[in-house]
Order: sequence, then structure tokens, then C-alpha cells
Amino acid sequence: MYVGAVMSFIVARVEDCEMELTDEFERYLEHVSEGLGRSERKLGLKKYCGGLMLPLKRKSMEPLAAAIDPEHVQALHESLQHFVADSPWSDESVLGRVQSWVLPKMRTERKGWVFLIADDTGMPKAGTHSVGVARQYCGQLGKTDNCQVAVSLSVATSEASLPIKYRLYLPDAWSDDPARCAAAGVPNGIVFMTKPQISLAQITEAKAAGLPGDVVAADAGYGDDTGYRDGITRLGLLYVLGIKPGTTVWSPNTGPLPPKPWVGRGKKPTRLRRDETHQPVSVKELAMALPPAAYRKLTWREGTNTQLSSRFAAVRVRAAHRDYQLDLPRDEEWLLIEWPKGDPEPTKYFLSTLPADISRKELVDAVKSRWRIERDYQELKQEFGLDNFEGRNWRGFHHHATLCIAAYAFLVGERLAHHADTKKNAVFRTQPALPESYARRRPGSTSAPCL
Repeated sequence: MYVGAVMSFIVARVEDCEMELTDEFERYLEHVSEGLGRSERKLGLKKYCGGLMLPLKRKSMEPLAAAIDPEHVQALHESLQHFVADSPWSDESVLGRVQSWVLPKMRTERKGWVFLIADDTGMPKAGTHSVGVARQYCGQLGKTDNCQVAVSLSVATSEASLPIKYRLYLPDAWSDDPARCAAAGVPNGIVFMTKPQISLAQITEAKAAGLPGDVVAADAGYGDDTGYRDGITRLGLLYVLGIKPGTTVWSPNTGPLPPKPWVGRGKKPTRLRRDETHQPVSVKELAMALPPAAYRKLTWREGTNTQLSSRFAAVRVRAAHRDYQLDLPRDEEWLLIEWPKGDPEPTKYFLSTLPADISRKELVDAVKSRWRIERDYQELKQEFGLDNFEGRNWRGFHHHATLCIAAYAFLVGERLAHHADTKKNAVFRTQPALPESYARRRPGSTSAPCL
């Protein structure tokens, strides 16, 4: 019943390639499907999530239909298309059911920080009609190209991470074009929001829902936004956020000048000041001016072939962005600087509101917690086809992502339960195969057998 030390989740019958699910996966899908609202939708979720577990090279609609039921590809294709692209079930409700199954296994109540990791991921996409597609930076390609970008939020502990929010970023070229939005099924009321604004809304929703999370972690695309940092603080959360080299701060033990003295008439001055000789500095300037002894080599985790380590300095600073519009100086926080040995200058900068008495090692560990989201995206794309959706509308884009997360979440839960780095493609007792009579239903189809 087990492959090595791990549980077999799904079994496929060789004779007809029909999926037969194990009891635990059946129970999980039954639990999750309670978020669909109508009982007739349960079969669609069962087939789609089960199909996502199959070891196919591509997880778009027709290959899934061909693998699940090769004798009725067209009918199943249409059924799955309706369930994913048209059926009005709630992504939030389904993800809520996923969370109620997996989060208890993550034991977020145990000692240690629980992180809310914010990030975005790009998916290359040709054409101009798929919702949200535009020329923009695509992390998957490492350059600007035609793609869709989604913003996500994950709960992470020292043992595991789980995506809990996922929302398409809609560029202003889309949000400013009502006809284009209507054609792609963008809901009324969706307006342009920056990625940090989307992320902060997701964090706010997670906090309101009572989901676990103590510390927000994100890269400089989010952390360089002062409003984003302030918003996290207003929610009562801490943060470890990347910032850009040009971000300005007050050097240690300095700050803005107090308001001008009141001369006894007129409005009493309340705004903080700076003058020609009293100015903040960029974090890069500050980092370059620190003595070599300020940097210390630290290791944060084991890599694939070696320990991951670098040199770090940590100092207490005050963020300076437009503080001349404030009445009180900002609180002190940590500036963590990473400067690998041999590099001509520092490579990364972070601001953090973690406690003033935290050790530098703990600060580095917190900053490096973001690696988990990179693994999540890698598995969601390579193993579950997150970037394989070929539909064009808003609902289908989000439904597909929700179902990918649901399938992946089961894997996360099983890894936690069985203390193994479970791979979903090793979960079959017997490798399934398509019948010899099967033929692709249309030319150019990407249908694939249950390999």
C-alpha cells in the first residue's frame, strides 16, 4: 500500500485508465467539495483534482480529459470546461475548506514564527485576449514579455507552506478598458490595484478570517512600498521585507529634526524637518560605509549540495521616506544587509520590525523564509500545471489555480503526516496506460496518455 515510506494517494485501473482514488484522498476531496455550494459540482472537482495528480506533461483541459476517460474525451472536456470556466462556485470557499484540512497539520500554534509570505508569479501567454495578459516582467522568464501575473499569499512554518490567497494582477491597460474586461468576464467592481495593494488586501482578509500569521515576508517589489509596510504595521503584524538600494533611512542613532520652534503667533509647527546638512542616506550608502567587522558570515539552511551562507550586517535605523510630512519620527527597525564575500557591493537589503533583541541569526533565518514560496511555485507549475490553463476568462483562471492549490495542499498534508518529501508522481501502485484503441480526438491535440 505504500511506495517506499510514503502513502499511495491515487490508484489507476490499468484496463480502462479510470482513476480509482484511495480512501484518504476521497475523504479530502469530499471535505473540500463542501465549499462548492451545490452537490452536482463535486464530481467535477473530484475528476479535475484527480487528473492534476496524474503524471502528465501538460495539465490543460484536453490532456486531463484524455487521461481521465480516453473513451469519452470530448464529453468530459466539455464537462470540465463548464466546471472550471463557467460554474459560479466560490474560490474563497473552496480554499477555506483546503485550509481547514491542511493548516491543523502544519501545527501553527507551536512555538516559532508563522510567516505570511507574499509574492507574485508570471505565466508566459501568447495573444492579447486572455484576461490580464500584457507585456510585463515575468519571473519565470527573467525578463519582460507577454504574460499573466498573479499575486499570492502563503502561510509558512519551519516545516511547510500553503498558498491561501491567489489573485490575478490586472494591468491598467485592462482596468481602463471596460469592454475588454467584460469580454474576459472580469467582475464589476474590479479596479486597478498595484501588486502591493492586492497583497495588503489579501493580508487584511487573512487577518480578518483569523488565519495564522505573525510576520509578513516579501521581496523588494513589495517592501519598497512605504504604504505597504505601514499597512502591515497597522494590522498588528511584523514584517521582514526586501527593499531597493536607493531606499532612504536615517543612520543609526540619528533621525529627522524636530519641528521648528513656535514663535508665539500663527499655527504651531508640527512637521519634522531635514536641512542641507542633516539628510537621510540610501541603504546602499550606509552599507558601504560600515566597517568590515560589521559583516559576519552566517548559514541559514542546507542547500542541495552545500550549506547556504553569506555575510550579513544588521543595524537599527528609521525609514525616512517623506517623513517631513509627519509629526513624529518613525519607529526604529532593523536594516539587514547581505554582502556576499567577493562581490563588489551588497546584493540585498531588508527592513524588519522583528524585536530589537532578536539575534542576527534569527533575523537572517526569518528573511530567508521566502524560499518556501519558490518551491511552492515550482511544484505548482511543474507538477500540477498551474501555468497550463488555456482558457481566457477571469473565473476560469482563478478556478484552475484554486484546484491546483487544492491538489497540491493534499500533498503538503501527506508530507507532514508521513514525514517524507512525497512526490505526487510516485503515488501510483500500478502505472496506468491508455487502451490501444485510443486516438487523439482532433489534430494538434496535446492529449497525453497516463504515462
